[in-house]
Amino acid sequence: MQTARGFIQQLERRAQLVTHEGAEELDPSSGSRGFLKAKTANRWGPSDHLSTAEKDTNGEVLWVWSYPSTTASLRDLLLRKCCLTDENKLLHPFVFGQYRRTWFYITTVEVPDSSILKKVTHFSIVLTAKDFNPEKYAAFTRILCRIYLKYGSPVKMMESYIAVLTKGICQSEENGSFFSKDFDSRKAYLAGSIKDIVSQFGMETVILHTALMLKKRIVVYHPKIEAVQEFTRTLPALVWHRQDWTILHSYMHLHAEELEGLQMCTETMTMGKLHKEIGQLIVQSAEDPEKSESQVIQDIALKTKEIFTNLAPFSEVSGDGGKIILSVEALKQKRFPPATENFLYHLAAAEQMLKI
Repeated sequence: MQTARGFIQQLERRAQLVTHEGAEELDPSSGSRGFLKAKTANRWGPSDHLSTAEKDTNGEVLWVWSYPSTTASLRDLLLRKCCLTDENKLLHPFVFGQYRRTWFYITTVEVPDSSILKKVTHFSIVLTAKDFNPEKYAAFTRILCRIYLKYGSPVKMMESYIAVLTKGICQSEENGSFFSKDFDSRKAYLAGSIKDIVSQFGMETVILHTALMLKKRIVVYHPKIEAVQEFTRTLPALVWHRQDWTILHSYMHLHAEELEGLQMCTETMTMGKLHKEIGQLIVQSAEDPEKSESQVIQDIALKTKEIFTNLAPFSEVSGDGGKIILSVEALKQKRFPPATENFLYHLAAAEQMLKI
């Protein structure tokens, strides 16, 4: 890994060239992590990180460099996600996932004979960030790959990386231009297809919907990682009222540190009449050729709102701040079918409406 002070000084000098317009102050005394004090202060967070892994002509995979530095555990995980090791035979051009509230985006390319990287057969550009936006980071890492192929040095790549962090833009006639403002996070949320999911599962889509409503884990397996990622990224849209994509872990390995969350799973998935109604609505909406993806999501969201409205008669305002909580006794007195009562109770728990 390239960590020499000379390399850091190069980055600092080049960063000054990139950010001199409008920069208020550079703080070299703060070390390699904080040499950009002014314009990166609002954008550079602990999740922002850029690395390169290479596979050489001997078949060895090396974590070549990273900026800023990263932990050994995160580095090992990201190497596992790259398709450069012996256990991964197929080349996956782009993958993404999440680990402990940090999103990772990895683009891998094969090195052509014409490249300056003579002893490298493949390399991966690894970028971590706090936001979920695969299209944004796929576009950006492709540009970084072209830069690395041409120059074979991280310094030029860092110029573009810092420019995007500080200004949200990097431009180059030969390597392409990138504008952060072109990638709205809401478009990333809507990029998948609810209709495709319903066409595959039909009425059983309600099982997925119920699991998400109750904040349960859903394990998705497919021999192709691209199919898993396309499918799973759509699932949070079934509970649009939360707009929470942090529940998504779209690229998992069977390692203990990645599966620690499964240890808390419990059985609460009994289906009833209410679930049949929800399932029928989802299927009817998704099968309507005149409805768009966003309209299907809106229909499901309206049904979700109706469920919460039906909870209102059994809820009360707590005396410690006006929070709405579910009255379990009132719910039991209504004498719902057991499956419906069980669902409403666990839904209230998922929405933090139960008094502890």
